[in-house]
Amino acid sequence: MAAMSRALALLRSAHPEPGAAVTLAITLLAVGAGHRGSRLALVALTVAASQLAVGWVNDRLDAERDRRAGRRDKPVAAGAVSPRAVGAAGIGAAVAVPLLAFDLGLPALLAISVATVFALLYDWPLKNTAFSVVPYLIAFGLLPAFVVLARPGHPAPPAWLVAAGALLGGGAHFANVLPDLDDDAATGVRGLPHRIGAAGSQLAAAGLLLGATLTLVLGPPGPPSWTGLAACAAAVVVLPLGWYAARRADGRPVALFRAVIVVALIDVLLLVFSGRLT
Repeated sequence: MAAMSRALALLRSAHPEPGAAVTLAITLLAVGAGHRGSRLALVALTVAASQLAVGWVNDRLDAERDRRAGRRDKPVAAGAVSPRAVGAAGIGAAVAVPLLAFDLGLPALLAISVATVFALLYDWPLKNTAFSVVPYLIAFGLLPAFVVLARPGHPAPPAWLVAAGALLGGGAHFANVLPDLDDDAATGVRGLPHRIGAAGSQLAAAGLLLGATLTLVLGPPGPPSWTGLAACAAAVVVLPLGWYAARRADGRPVALFRAVIVVALIDVLLLVFSGRLT
């Protein structure tokens, strides 16, 4: 039982909710791009490894700050798992990324490796700077590029797809930081969302997410589809609902970030069913 508890605590340290959402979104994107069988599994496992690496390294680097902020929801800060175990798991997951991507070809391997490196650069040192959004823009732009480059023949990803991924990542950054603004401020974290404040971050998150949806609808050749217009309408409804729920929350206001995840999955489903990735 003790080993099981430590394993669950280790998993919770990896930020499983956003990590699982990103992995699911990219796996669905890979299905839409025509990946099947072992190639689809490799894409999913590679992205999962990158998300685990980023989550574990983040919690290892933030362990002391989380303790000072009294974050009992963080397994390391609560003493449920050791910082050493979390750090070792993060390093192991990061090393696994290029190994898993090896059979997908050099272009795909480079894309996911660079995405993972930039995501880790957010953990340190960019998280505490005005450039904190840059790793999100680059890493999330490269994730859909990785999916396309992993196809046989390694075709170049369309610019609109990379741009949409970058906008989605930027919006996720501002929404993800919102619940922790007060704790971060108390421990000296000064990323871009902290510098522009809660209201500015909410506007940035909503604007970037709507921009990502519009890019996916208007970017591909041809007129926008009815499903694309429906996705835009859904984003316009879901994001304000998430903002309202976050304002009404008694605890940590995570509703807006969950609304971002919903919009991201809507965007991915739009791509999968539109057939525009193939």
